[in-house]
Amino acid sequence: MFYLIASGSNQRHQRLGLPRAIIAAAWERLAGESVTIVTKSGIIASRPVGPSQRSYANAVAIIKTPLPPPALLELLKRIESEFGRRTGQAWSRRVLDLDIILWSGGAFVSADPDLTIPHPLMRERSFVLGPAAEIAGDWRDPLTGRTIAQLHARNQRPKKPPEKSAKAA
Repeated sequence: MFYLIASGSNQRHQRLGLPRAIIAAAWERLAGESVTIVTKSGIIASRPVGPSQRSYANAVAIIKTPLPPPALLELLKRIESEFGRRTGQAWSRRVLDLDIILWSGGAFVSADPDLTIPHPLMRERSFVLGPAAEIAGDWRDPLTGRTIAQLHARNQRPKKPPEKSAKAA
């Protein structure tokens, strides 16, 4: 099975260093399991979502593994923990975040709220769609039928301001 995995980091690690080095180390660590890294995007900088003030380093990779989605999620969470991720406030600073974005099996819904494929917020996140378009532009969102490249292009369009309602005279 093939998966599209997103990674992000915005906190320095005392041994590994800056977020870009953390992402590179995470890909190496993932490849040490039952995973083959097929290809990786470049690493981009992005603004934080939520309360964190620190910029993020973000990248995506296409991986190949026999692991089903629940087992892969368990592996990703274990690696996050090994890198020093602590559970707590959503969108806070973090050493490493790894998410399953898409997989070759289409849509996947689990009783686990952390496991929905495609990732529920991927269509809104330029820091995922930009790197994903670089390496998996032809992959399709099983819910909309659009390619990653199309989703990225739609996400880049300027947002229209809400129309003003006419006031009654």
